[in-house]
Amino acid sequence: MKLKTLTTAMILATVPMTGAFAAALDRSGQSISAFLQPGNYFEAGISVLDPDVSGKAISTAGGGNLSDMGDDYYFPSAALKLQVTDHFSFGLIYDQPFGADAAYSTSDPLVGLNTGLLHLNGEATEVEVDTQSLSMIFGFQPNENFNIYAGPVYQTIKGNVQLRGAAYGSANGLGLYNADLDEDGAVGWLAGFAYQIPEIALKTSITYRSEIDHKASAREYGQSNVLAFVGSSPVYDVATDANITTPQSVNLDFQTGIMANTVAFANVRWVNWKDFSIDLKQFGTVADTLGALGQTPDNPNGFDIVGYTDDQWSANVGVGRKFNDLWAGNVSVGWDSGAGNPISTLGPTEGYWNVGLGLQYSPTPATFIAGGVKYFWLGDAKAQVASNFGSDTYVAEFNDNDALAYGLKIGYKF
Repeated sequence: MKLKTLTTAMILATVPMTGAFAAALDRSGQSISAFLQPGNYFEAGISVLDPDVSGKAISTAGGGNLSDMGDDYYFPSAALKLQVTDHFSFGLIYDQPFGADAAYSTSDPLVGLNTGLLHLNGEATEVEVDTQSLSMIFGFQPNENFNIYAGPVYQTIKGNVQLRGAAYGSANGLGLYNADLDEDGAVGWLAGFAYQIPEIALKTSITYRSEIDHKASAREYGQSNVLAFVGSSPVYDVATDANITTPQSVNLDFQTGIMANTVAFANVRWVNWKDFSIDLKQFGTVADTLGALGQTPDNPNGFDIVGYTDDQWSANVGVGRKFNDLWAGNVSVGWDSGAGNPISTLGPTEGYWNVGLGLQYSPTPATFIAGGVKYFWLGDAKAQVASNFGSDTYVAEFNDNDALAYGLKIGYKF
């Protein structure tokens, strides 16, 4: 079972073709499979996710149904790998590793309940977070079996947050809150090693990615009546900084030939969401004031805008097969643990199960076009406001939700 006879199936098996509706803000999965392809290689792709996330507010938060709050989104990816010499390789990988895109309708009960505070017509609770990442990877191959690699990672982040009503505890005085975060760039790193036995199409790798610390310029504006109790104006509009640390992670990838023209593959991913943090100065001032006044008994010392109680674990397993010189396909099953339950109202699902199908067409031995689709059963979740983080208190339940993902990728070996 030579590597040459399995090339098409291997590319298909090791390159994810659809994005994931993963825990917390995880989006791309941060694969480096393109860097581990033999020879010189280029790929570009796009993934689209269409989630349906709706729920029901509990009676103390107004009751009633909550409409779909998961917006569609897409993200591109690209990679270039060069085998500079027999022993040295170089790669560039672009992706959008983390993100969020969610909004509650102004008619939803979690938004409509404002308990007498200033209400801005036509505005709802919304969040949008965008990241971009460029990994520069240097690899050393002492022989055909081992590959040791490392390199810097440049990442940017920007976002907008708009909080309204009971979705963020206006009954406790949080009121109306807005934050616009300017794009900020920062540097982290990755390192790992891979082992392969080409004769049996076996390849395994483990990759560590570091935390990346951002300090973004921000504008925070809104109203919170509790500020009057400490001698401040309830209405504010201030220029501040936002400190954001994106999490460290580990990816473990494995594949092996199981019969002629057929490979089995698996991926396991860990992301340290439990230590994730966003520090917004004015939001922190309001949260600290609420705690000092005894209005947030679950967090008397203040609270963050979003937090997670658990780390994320996810796994994907499947089989890829080359049907002939032109066509190959794969099937896969995936699982994600989520990042805790109850969970933030801005991402009210607890993990998922999914099934996926992929198909690849290779018009020449050096080129391919691959497409795939995945269906996600999203885990049921209890959603809580930020001031209740770490407790069992929740304001809504989100059950029986799902998502559909599509992906398209082109590749070229040269």
